Amino acid sequence: MHEKPVNPMPKNLMFALDIGTRNVVGVLSRREGERYIVVDHAMKPHPDRAMLDGQIHDIQKVTEIVRSVVETLEERNGYQLEQAAIAAAGRALKTARAEIEAELDVTKEIDKAETDRLEMQAIQRAQELLSEVSGEYYCVGYSVINYYLDGSIILNPLGHRGSKLSVEIIATFLPHIVVDSLYAVLQKAGLEVMNLTLEPIAAINVAIPKNLRLLNLALVDVGAGTSDIAISKDGAVVSYGMVASAGDKLTEQIAQTHLMDFNRAEALKLELSRGDMCTFSDILGMTHTVESASILAELDEKINALAHAVAEDILELNHKPPSAIFCIGGGSQIPGFTEKLAAAVGLQKERVVIKTVNQLDQVDFDCEALEGPEFITPIGIGVTAFEEREQDFIQVTVNETSIRLFNSKPLQVSDALILTGYSARKLISERGESYEITVDGEKREIKGEYGEPAKIFVNGILAALDTKIGNKDQIRIMSAEKGKQKILHLGDVIGKSRSLRLNGHEVPVVDYIRVNGVNRTDEYKVEPGDWIETIGVKTAKALAERVELDLSAFVFIKRGAVLRGSDVVEPGDELTYRKRLSGDAPVEADDEKTEAATSYTENDIENDIEYDGSLSMPAEEAVENDETFELIREPASAAKAMNRQPDDSEEDGAADLTDAPPYIDVLVNGSAVRIPRTKKEMVFVDVFDCIDFDLSKPKGILELKLNTERARYTDVLHTGDVIEIQWKN
Repeated sequence: MHEKPVNPMPKNLMFALDIGTRNVVGVLSRREGERYIVVDHAMKPHPDRAMLDGQIHDIQKVTEIVRSVVETLEERNGYQLEQAAIAAAGRALKTARAEIEAELDVTKEIDKAETDRLEMQAIQRAQELLSEVSGEYYCVGYSVINYYLDGSIILNPLGHRGSKLSVEIIATFLPHIVVDSLYAVLQKAGLEVMNLTLEPIAAINVAIPKNLRLLNLALVDVGAGTSDIAISKDGAVVSYGMVASAGDKLTEQIAQTHLMDFNRAEALKLELSRGDMCTFSDILGMTHTVESASILAELDEKINALAHAVAEDILELNHKPPSAIFCIGGGSQIPGFTEKLAAAVGLQKERVVIKTVNQLDQVDFDCEALEGPEFITPIGIGVTAFEEREQDFIQVTVNETSIRLFNSKPLQVSDALILTGYSARKLISERGESYEITVDGEKREIKGEYGEPAKIFVNGILAALDTKIGNKDQIRIMSAEKGKQKILHLGDVIGKSRSLRLNGHEVPVVDYIRVNGVNRTDEYKVEPGDWIETIGVKTAKALAERVELDLSAFVFIKRGAVLRGSDVVEPGDELTYRKRLSGDAPVEADDEKTEAATSYTENDIENDIEYDGSLSMPAEEAVENDETFELIREPASAAKAMNRQPDDSEEDGAADLTDAPPYIDVLVNGSAVRIPRTKKEMVFVDVFDCIDFDLSKPKGILELKLNTERARYTDVLHTGDVIEIQWKN
């Protein structure tokens, strides 16, 4: 019966326990400056399969082996062990991929708060996918695979605009059951957990010096049942992976080929790296001596498959070959494995190496030295515990709910919210309800007001999702508030300008405004579904009648082009007029006579045009420049809105091209372009048929301008127009 020593363990010592699938290893060490001194160590194998792939299956049997290791070290050193540092197996980690999509406000640039919220939602989705299978999980790391903006891959969405943003992530989780079972074993063995880390983190802390962790490195722990992978970058472990294949696959091949039991086959596998010849006995009692190279040739296919499986996982986690790969664990010692892994990943063979205990510069021994890569992890558990003593979990409070976070990486507010199940959607401020109105036959969407964004406070100070958190921090979240419906008055919709300028004089062209058939003033409050009509001058012919100008003798000029009587004029237009010349287009039938007297001279007209007022932005332009409005690209004509079919004369007029010039000459991005006329009115989109501009491969946001103003695809083109088309990042 073991008697517990009375003396407590000195405070400068650390007891680390590596509870592995095959063995339990205990290491006593102390820290002297930047060096770690191993004082004593003990190892006991599991007599039965009490553990499988790093997961404790029989708590009682594992507890007995842990007690045996503890008693051995207590008897040799003469003091009582009460606390232990432990590590959760990397092979217990679960990896899940998830993709989430969010709708965006196209008028706002994408900021970091938006991407943080989206990534948080993706992690929660991955967590949900795992939880549907079994249990609960801690998120210990994740990485972004791709962002998609409006369906296209984009490396960095910050600063861009779009309607939809999605992100695909790969996240790694540690099941709660793994942590709980480790705690249960130590409690039954009479020990307290003083520090908990992950085996890959413990191995990296001792195998890869801190000054190298800024590099993109991979650590591969080839164990018995699985091969664990950790990726480091920018000083932290950013991704984890696990391949369900390792040394046991090779052992099983040897056992089947040479008629051996598993334990003898395992011993023979270890001999392959120690000499050119191997001697062994089979289950029939026959003794064989064969060349190691012969057995390795038999294992070549299995070794190659293992190397490729590990390489695929590394490339999936890291998206590219890392700078170097360090291999630890007993399975990594099989000859040829590192060379095959280097080839599969795409690295020079010198960049894939085995790391052994005797290569650890900062570790010394006051006892018999441990050797080989399989003891890296137990030493690393102790080293990590010295650096992170009592920091295995941290306690924080989220809206008065206390939670425990696994301290495997620098923790942020988002980690706490994920663990509490806080919906990321509550962080997003939504616009108020939108509604539609129709203005002169054109539908417009009136977007709602912006809502109040969520507010995050850490210890009473305004914070963000990526704010770092520590033990005992108080986190308070005020959910986002939805915006209200936009309130507009008629004057906001129509704009202030109600006139155009003709030869420098103001000419009123909007007489009054009707809403749903009723005359209204600018103060009228616009309601959803309103049908708004501006009554007044809308064509060149109507303008001629207003100013009593004979279109058979005079023409209007707009941006250098001669207007026909049916051409549209709008508030804010700058027009001139002159006498009709022989080279001008023939007079349309309806323009031969206006209702006004036609005997006026040019001076008469000039004297009669004496309208007062100030020129301001055209009504339509004012609306389009307001982010509140979004023009619907299928404008409803007045005839369609009133369920009226166009009469025959309208259809005939639309198809009659006999009087129109056969082409339109415009300037596109500084180059002259001639557009063949195929219909009465050529519109902006027709220019793409005449220029080399690939719309099928977006390179940003398409910016269209017509005569320096923002253009629409349906804008009518005229000779002399200046067009600009470019991608804007």
